[in-house]
Amino acid sequence: MRVLSFGTYDAEVHPRIRVLIEGLRTNGVHVVECNAPLGLSTARRVDTLKKPWLVPAMMARIVSRWVRLTRDARRYRGRHRPDAVLVGYMGHFDVLLARLLFPRVPIFLDHLISGATTAADRGVDGGLRSVVLRQLDQAAVRAADVVIVDTEEHRSLVPEDRRDAAVVVPVGAPRTWFAARPADLAARPADAAARPADAARRTDATARTADAPLSVIFFGLFTPLQGTPVIGEAIRILHRRGAPVRFTLVGSGQDAETVHELVDGLDTVSWTDWVRGAELPALVAEHDVSLGIFATTPKALRVIPNKVYQGAAAGTAVVTSDTAPQRRVLHEAAILVPPGDPVALADALERLADDGGRLRHHRALTADLADAAFTPASVVRPILARLRTP
Repeated sequence: MRVLSFGTYDAEVHPRIRVLIEGLRTNGVHVVECNAPLGLSTARRVDTLKKPWLVPAMMARIVSRWVRLTRDARRYRGRHRPDAVLVGYMGHFDVLLARLLFPRVPIFLDHLISGATTAADRGVDGGLRSVVLRQLDQAAVRAADVVIVDTEEHRSLVPEDRRDAAVVVPVGAPRTWFAARPADLAARPADAAARPADAARRTDATARTADAPLSVIFFGLFTPLQGTPVIGEAIRILHRRGAPVRFTLVGSGQDAETVHELVDGLDTVSWTDWVRGAELPALVAEHDVSLGIFATTPKALRVIPNKVYQGAAAGTAVVTSDTAPQRRVLHEAAILVPPGDPVALADALERLADDGGRLRHHRALTADLADAAFTPASVVRPILARLRTP
């Protein structure tokens, strides 16, 4: 079985495609890549919607990448033709090109986000823009033979006449996140590639002593989906209480200024705007707790963010919002709090700070769940089933 991973995706910025490629390869699928990264973040794409005069430059960039993809795709014709084409994350345009280049090959589209709902979540919906984005979403879905989504809630947004073509594939985490775990929570040998052979010989530098503060990390783009002002309010509450909790914040974005106003000057917070993707797993694994999302927007109620999967893979306890998809997938492993409730978040973190046994219990639960369900080899099973269907 040969699969061509195709598109303008950037696996360093958005590791979802890396998870799928790693998972397919672990399951014996031969995966080759035809990739020309677009070099535009989600925030930059949304900014283009706000500033229509940027559209020509964006389209020129897309066309230049398509020229390269079209040229490189020639090597996958004839006897080298793939059995399937996997169009990577944010491939709304790329799937149209893939259909033109490979008209008789099954196309799998990783439709992790809808353009229309993402614009609405970022406050850029309404009028002609919404109409165009909905049409683009529909065109992308109809160009694909199989539509990959990450939750049942997102599957329900696929047009009804195409819903049978949709499969739910959890986001998962790349193997580098499992490799970053401290030795006492090292990944199980069932997925041997998940960690280096010498990982078990590492000392556990992250073991928390009884008098050490609880270390908590949040990393992200500070989008409305993530509800970072809720985190900022919870930090202030804990600071006022004098709770033994210290925070590391990583990233910047739309809501970062609001959070800065809430936490700047607090000695319990350190903040860095950027960490290289290759360094992030080790940084997260140094902490006791990683935070998920806490917004109340419609999109926030439908997703399980990559940071939840990654934090679990890295061996941290996970605290995130109590939503239907997160409750369904995380069960009792994560600590779930009501969306949009900074007091509940602060209370949950304070309880962990006061109860080392509870913290160790949740770290072990999330690590076990990640090993069982979040590895690349595990999450791609629905894709494998479709690939093997005549």
